[in-house]
Amino acid sequence: MGRLKQLLPVKGKPAVRCCAETLVAAGIADIVAVVSAEGDDVAEALNGLPVRIVRNRNPMSDMAGSVRTGLRALGGGVTGVVVLPADHPLVQPSSIADLLHEHIFSPRRIILLLHKGRRGHPTLFPRPVIDETLDGYTLRDVIDRHAGQIRMIVVDDEGAVLDMDTPPDYERLLRFAEEGMERGSDLASLADA
Repeated sequence: MGRLKQLLPVKGKPAVRCCAETLVAAGIADIVAVVSAEGDDVAEALNGLPVRIVRNRNPMSDMAGSVRTGLRALGGGVTGVVVLPADHPLVQPSSIADLLHEHIFSPRRIILLLHKGRRGHPTLFPRPVIDETLDGYTLRDVIDRHAGQIRMIVVDDEGAVLDMDTPPDYERLLRFAEEGMERGSDLASLADA
């Protein structure tokens, strides 16, 4: 993207804040945000939210390195871990709540969101499975190693598959967010009538 994706504005706030607010709204009690060693601006964007900030001090780290950093900050009683990349700021709290609900009944399953045949984010991993990243595996490796444990949940949430990897992706995401806000105000107007 050429810019720090976590701080790109979406619906008038940084993308990372949208993600954190969604996790809070979905009922996740222990939220850990992993930021880089120089991630003061990202951490500041989360001020006032019930989020613990931890620093990934390895500048050459990949996503799995950030996951490892976050895992080390979690307590021992956690049975499942939701991984939400900050470039998916429009996923709905209801989709995350669906993941949590399914985890209660399928605690050993990796739970993925599926929207119109496409895999989305976030993903919920059983704690023993995601802990394999501590042994050097990536998230893709972990999913491949446990392909028989995958459970897909179909959601009517396009935000689960909208990311911000390229400028055109970001523009598409912003158009979708704007359309959603317009739909919301139209619904509010109908409710007032």
